[in-house]
Amino acid sequence: MSPLPPAEERTVRAAGGRRRRPGHPTTAEVVQGLRELAASSGALVALVDADAVAGERHVLSAWAHLGRARARGTARLRDRGAEFVLYLAGDDQLPRALAKVGVTERTERFVLVAERPHDPAELLARFGLEPDPTAYPRPVTPQLLERLGVSPAERDALPSSAWEGLVLERVALVDLSLAPSR
Repeated sequence: MSPLPPAEERTVRAAGGRRRRPGHPTTAEVVQGLRELAASSGALVALVDADAVAGERHVLSAWAHLGRARARGTARLRDRGAEFVLYLAGDDQLPRALAKVGVTERTERFVLVAERPHDPAELLARFGLEPDPTAYPRPVTPQLLERLGVSPAERDALPSSAWEGLVLERVALVDLSLAPSR
């Protein structure tokens, strides 16, 4: 795989966080905060369950595919954050994508993804979360693959060092499922 661009050169950045105490902020508070940010800024901000994120390439790939879909005029959703979730989950249906990567009351660790000019660390504080560098980035696990719909047979066919590729493949396949039929 090609090297990642240096963090300081990226337009999109991510940071790990966790709740300061169980159940706070609530999922409703998180969703409301995301809606407020979307209404006040054109920059992407997404908050997802860290247990569903396979590292930096996963986030950057989902963001790049979102950008290409928007540039081609093939976006399916008005809300960029919601469409980013489709790519991150590797699923073309928002309810299923949210079930895979979305935040729930049980979510303990989060990944906050934000385009510049937003600072992920500042946004974690705005959402009432504390920074947690162990939440992101993390290695790909069998549980993460299962959550994203990668079967045990697919996983077992490859060494664990190639599992990230299975996730990136799922991200890319969303483009095929969202492509207009001819």
